[in-house]
Amino acid sequence: MRNLSILISILLLSLIVNNPAFAAPNTPYNWGFKRGQNGQPAEAGAELDNMLKKYDAIYKGDTTKKEIYLTFDNGYENGYTAGILNVLKKHKVPAAFFVTGHYLESAPELVKRMVNEGHIVGNHSWHHPDMSRTTDMKIKQELEMVRKKTQELTGQKTMNYLRPPRGVFSERTMEVAKQEGYLHIFWSLAFKDWEVDRQKGAQYSYEQVMKQIHPGAVILLHTVSKDNADAIDSIIRDLKKQGYVFKSLDDLLVARQLADSMLY
Repeated sequence: MRNLSILISILLLSLIVNNPAFAAPNTPYNWGFKRGQNGQPAEAGAELDNMLKKYDAIYKGDTTKKEIYLTFDNGYENGYTAGILNVLKKHKVPAAFFVTGHYLESAPELVKRMVNEGHIVGNHSWHHPDMSRTTDMKIKQELEMVRKKTQELTGQKTMNYLRPPRGVFSERTMEVAKQEGYLHIFWSLAFKDWEVDRQKGAQYSYEQVMKQIHPGAVILLHTVSKDNADAIDSIIRDLKKQGYVFKSLDDLLVARQLADSMLY
């Protein structure tokens, strides 16, 4: 009788877990926020703040410390990543590069170099889909393909960070990613830098970063941008002059875990 009760409990639990009515909401969101200015941090608002907290997602660090996090999205190679890596090496600045399947297949030597030089390679999905319109299984496949290919190329066995393609997400997609061991990494500083036929010059890129910078900023740049490639040296140099320290996402994760542990 006891075994029968256990079996029934397991079956009921299975029905609850697999019933769409009990799944996390799949309402799609496009990531957005009020930009930082005059050193004040960007703000996503209470709704998004609460949602991100629920799934341990991140878009900024400790806004009381002049620590910042440099991240890049790499959907395809446009000839500028090697130069950006040279600048990062020169200034001893860590970064995270979120790569797609196309990037892994078309620029494997650059991905190897990222890892060899101490940078983080994160997951940007294999095909760059709108994950809110993708099944749970397909999301898992997208993420695993990137993780596996990155490991084959670089030996990097673990992949902890995900940047959602197109900045589109839902509670369901965050839940699936978290189940797969990923933290969503959004951003608190960005601008329209990915349009390669509408570049505005290095000074524009420099000014966009400088006017939005704030303590704890997670900076998003795209490596396809010539403006960014030409401005990155000045950006890093002058942010350091302002007292900012460039940290890695791993540092941010450790700080977040430490803060959480102190709450208990």
